Amino acid sequence: MSDQKPLVLLTGATGYVGGRLLPLLEQRGCHIRCMVRRPQYLTSRVAEGTEVVAGDAQNYDSLLSALQGVKVAYYLIHSMGDAGSFEEQDRNAAKSFAAAAREAGVQRIVYLGGLGDDDEDLSAHLQSRHEVGDLLRESGCQVVEFRASIVIGSGSLSFELVRSLVQRLPVMICPKWVSVQSQPIAIEDLLDYLMEALDREEKESRIFEIGGPEQVSYGEIMREYAKQRGLRRWFISVPILTPRLSSLWLGLVTPIYARVGRKLVDSLRNPTIVKDPQSAREFKVRPRGLSAAIDRALKNEDSDFAVTRWSDALSSSRGVMTWGGTRFGNRVVDSRCVTVAAKPEDAFRPIRRIGGKQGWYYANFLWAIRGWIDLACGGVGLRRGRRDQDDLQVGEVLDWWRVEEFIPNQRLRLGAEMKVPGRAWLEFEVEPCDEGSTIRQTAIFDPAGVLGLAYWYGIFPLHAVIFRGMLNRIGAAALHQAETPTRAESAQTSGSEQPETLIHSDG
Repeated sequence: MSDQKPLVLLTGATGYVGGRLLPLLEQRGCHIRCMVRRPQYLTSRVAEGTEVVAGDAQNYDSLLSALQGVKVAYYLIHSMGDAGSFEEQDRNAAKSFAAAAREAGVQRIVYLGGLGDDDEDLSAHLQSRHEVGDLLRESGCQVVEFRASIVIGSGSLSFELVRSLVQRLPVMICPKWVSVQSQPIAIEDLLDYLMEALDREEKESRIFEIGGPEQVSYGEIMREYAKQRGLRRWFISVPILTPRLSSLWLGLVTPIYARVGRKLVDSLRNPTIVKDPQSAREFKVRPRGLSAAIDRALKNEDSDFAVTRWSDALSSSRGVMTWGGTRFGNRVVDSRCVTVAAKPEDAFRPIRRIGGKQGWYYANFLWAIRGWIDLACGGVGLRRGRRDQDDLQVGEVLDWWRVEEFIPNQRLRLGAEMKVPGRAWLEFEVEPCDEGSTIRQTAIFDPAGVLGLAYWYGIFPLHAVIFRGMLNRIGAAALHQAETPTRAESAQTSGSEQPETLIHSDG
């Protein structure tokens, strides 16, 4: 296309694929406009120069306004998460978008749909995905449609369903659809296709079937995930569970995905494999295999999770609220904060001194008991202490933790090295605010299977008491430091009272 930096409209920027496509478009230097229903959830997370506008695919006027001046539009919208008939909502949205795009003079629409043979008895979900592509082509705009199978990446609905089943069920009763063939693709490879479609020289609308190099069953995907997570799982095949019965069972096992999952499971009876290999000839992308895709998903999840800002994540409702914390993929997060009338350096000082001889500010006898239990189980316990009571460095030990990140007066992130059925982190953040400083404390747990979930939920009531008390004592120590800056700060664990001058606490 002649314009090197066209105005690009990105729909679905708060969704899974769109949220990962946005920074890639920004890095390319494109002029981007994001259309979302709730701009306040996205505005603070976009790069300078990226527009964020309110719009709804069911509202023609808002679509027409958002599409003004746009040359390329990414259509990453679906209604499976909404109540009611998703097919009708998807149909109406596609018709409205096609009409608005035609009137606004859009040159190209890039659409992500689903694989599946039109000659087969397709599920309602896959029929709707294909119908949306047909409706967009009726706009007269050039449409580049990608059809993909299951997307491998942390946060992808299909991948999260696989993960949830494998994590929670040591023994899985497998209906016939578990053996249906698919051609999964890594999220990074999918994004590469979407990016390459931005400025490809196309003269007409095209449909490209994309996928990884392997055709595998859903059961094989589950086995590979279990292998990489170190989980022993048994699969028992039975011929009687239909997709309908399976979807009801799925709603019981993975209730947080129930609404969308029940609609998605019906499509698992259809093979989703690449039959037309033209995408391999015409695009530069060389997709990775299943094992590499899952391995990368798990590693990227760790990296992405380490830099998550919990205040942003919680306020934008990206997690799923449950008893025992907030669910982010497989992880469970317990995050709470307190606001104190102290400067960030005063608020952070008690955090910097945590552990070792100082202790953990609240219920130290319970921390000691947990340390003895850990030693009895072959762990490190609390015996390692800390190198220096006033100084921390990334990589060094702190009792049964290891310092993973340390930014003075801002953030301390600790990774657990105790014996637990999973992985655990404890994070403290300090941010300035009008009242002084906000201290956020976040406990994170990545459970390994059913035992890990039982461990977290079994001890959560005790954790809630300990973490709440610890945060309040840290707030008290911060206030003490702010009020007596010349004294050595020592909010002793046995004598500190919850301060009356705490401005606000959400824990």
